[in-house]
Amino acid sequence: MLAASYVSHLANERRLSTHTCGNYSRDISVLLYSAGETPLDQLRVYDIRRFVAQRHGKGFSGKSLARMLSAWRGFYRYLMRNHGYTSNPCAGVRAPRSPRPLPRTLTPDEAARLLDFNPGGDPMAMRDKAMFELCYSSGLRLAELTNLRSQDLDLYDETVRVAGKGGKTRIVPVGAAARRALHAWLALRETLARPGATALFLSRHGNDISSRSIAQRLKSQAVRQGIDSGIHPHVLRHSFASHVLQSSGDLRAVQEMLGHASISTTQVYTHLDFQHLAKVYDVAHPRAKKSRAGMTDHAPDGDSPKDER
Repeated sequence: MLAASYVSHLANERRLSTHTCGNYSRDISVLLYSAGETPLDQLRVYDIRRFVAQRHGKGFSGKSLARMLSAWRGFYRYLMRNHGYTSNPCAGVRAPRSPRPLPRTLTPDEAARLLDFNPGGDPMAMRDKAMFELCYSSGLRLAELTNLRSQDLDLYDETVRVAGKGGKTRIVPVGAAARRALHAWLALRETLARPGATALFLSRHGNDISSRSIAQRLKSQAVRQGIDSGIHPHVLRHSFASHVLQSSGDLRAVQEMLGHASISTTQVYTHLDFQHLAKVYDVAHPRAKKSRAGMTDHAPDGDSPKDER
């Protein structure tokens, strides 16, 4: 089947993650369902526009439709390159625009409160502190944190090697607080690891920890520290980016540390920084409230890049 062949190509040749391949597979299934009995090589631009309009009418967001169209375009490029198709009916079709929400971040005080807990002698609390400190210290995605191995850490060099999206590897710094927590966890990890466990962070049973478990543990920790229960590991990544950018102003350095292919993805954090400055201005300037009355913040116009944050 052409769809299965394409997903296999994505996994084996482009080395995309299982999660990403699953998203592509679902999006292409939507195309096949929408096409019905019409062969793929007979679909035209107006068919694709109709499919998109149908999904939009069912409540799909512009972001979801843009991702879906991207998957369809890629599928047709593959069919043209490998199966003799002569045109890509998805080329030039654009998804409806939708507001681009700004990523949620913690304030520096909130981040400190979230991470400022004493694990005592509890092995799982020691692991949690090491995970959360590292995630915030180095701006890791949840999948990157889950997939870390002990050999990826170089605490002498104060860095961690991260396998990011598309198999791209980057080296990022590890801060002092994270290093202290990691030293404590590494001393304990070897006593807990079961045969075959390779992850840096382990479950209470000594096996590789799951992404779901990390997310649940962080949410529980946030509640204990009196922070909104909606905290997710990606909030720590967003907070890392925002706080480093506020302090340094170096957008390129933040892009490198986050592993963004496009700087346009990183630029969203400059808008967060502006919001922070605007709040300071509103409080500090004697005529700010009148001069800014009626103004509202909007995300920048334009198509959202592929969501790689």
